[in-house]
Amino acid sequence: MTSCGAIGALGNAYQWVQSYVTEDKIYCIHSTESEVAIREDARLGGFPVNSISKVVTVIDPVTAKL
Repeated sequence: MTSCGAIGALGNAYQWVQSYVTEDKIYCIHSTESEVAIREDARLGGFPVNSISKVVTVIDPVTAKL
């Protein structure tokens, strides 16, 4: 199953925001209330999950000036 297909199977409470690709890894940003949903997306899509971390804040050049 593709990533978009796996996400569709999980319903509206799950959103793939974007992914960052390096030479040997992919870092995915997802919006969901459940770590279980992330692991289920990975299982359905056949993708490995090495770790899951909750983003607690976002900083950027604008917030750095505050």
